[in-house]
Amino acid sequence: MLSFATRRLILSIPTLLFISFVIFMLLQLAPGDPMAQVPLTVPAEVKQKMREALGLGEPALVQYWKWLVQMFWTEPKILFDWTFGTQFSWHWETPANVPNADQLAALIEAGRAREVDGAVQVLVQDQRVISWQTRSPVMDIVLQRIPQTLWVVGTAYIVAILISLPIGIYSAYRQYSVFDQAGTFVTMIGFSIPPFFTGPLLIVIFSVQLGWFPSIYDTTLEVNDWASFKVQLQQMIMPVMVLALQITAQLSRYMRASMLDNLNQDYVRTARAKGLSEAIVVNVHVVRNSMIPVVTVIALGIPAIFGGAIITEQVFKVNGIGQLLITALFANDLPMVMTLTFIFAVLIVLFNLVADILYGLLDPRIRYD
Repeated sequence: MLSFATRRLILSIPTLLFISFVIFMLLQLAPGDPMAQVPLTVPAEVKQKMREALGLGEPALVQYWKWLVQMFWTEPKILFDWTFGTQFSWHWETPANVPNADQLAALIEAGRAREVDGAVQVLVQDQRVISWQTRSPVMDIVLQRIPQTLWVVGTAYIVAILISLPIGIYSAYRQYSVFDQAGTFVTMIGFSIPPFFTGPLLIVIFSVQLGWFPSIYDTTLEVNDWASFKVQLQQMIMPVMVLALQITAQLSRYMRASMLDNLNQDYVRTARAKGLSEAIVVNVHVVRNSMIPVVTVIALGIPAIFGGAIITEQVFKVNGIGQLLITALFANDLPMVMTLTFIFAVLIVLFNLVADILYGLLDPRIRYD
């Protein structure tokens, strides 16, 4: 298993490089101008200098190479520095404008400047992937948005798994029963009604009419006591309901279909003929084999947590990763869009590997070595 995982990780490197190149070239061909939001009163020569500062005047391959270096070399060094308190992402550089005596003395005292052979050098951080819209590092913005996405979308995914698997198992075991028919009806609703309809519907019912829950998600809320925790739960209920309905509908149907396929297998009749109890036959033998295809759906759905539910985050004003991607697309913020889409690609490749490894753990007939 270890050698298989190592081979897959090595093979994923050229795959991810190719994906990043395709994404970058597609974004280069996309229409739009990052200077479109600059006020019309700004002179054309100033806009041109802003373009050069953003690196827009360089060839596309040069821009792609700089992004690769910043993403795979600079950002890991910054993460290492932040974790262990080192300064690997910093270097000495001769400034274009020499600071005055007071500034220089303050920088030297702080360890941020030095004099070498009469020349002044300052300690500066390596160039990072910078957002064109906010002029701040992309990864810093992503790390700020991830907690909001995990709170809402992650909770909805966990709730959906805990609900859908028992529903799928019992619906298959009691096929065509009242419970199965009701479950099929609810899952069809979950499949059919889009979140841009269920979201406003819940807002009208529970926020406008009943006044139970807030209609807008407060991302500035700090959970530090029981009262703030209850407020956090109240504002999470509606977006979690919208997302969990869709995910539950999908997973429960997969689980039901897989269970029905395994309940008619010969090994189930053999286990019953040996005198095993029905609970052991279903919960130990059938459920374990039925989980194999469901694991794929669950594992490949985990990257969607980080991608966020774009529509739901827009409806409830959740400042998560999905809303960040939409904002970056509208603002033609190519570094932000490039980084986010590449992160999604990395997660998809990674959890594909996780799903394959879980196959071997769930089914002893599957061996990779």
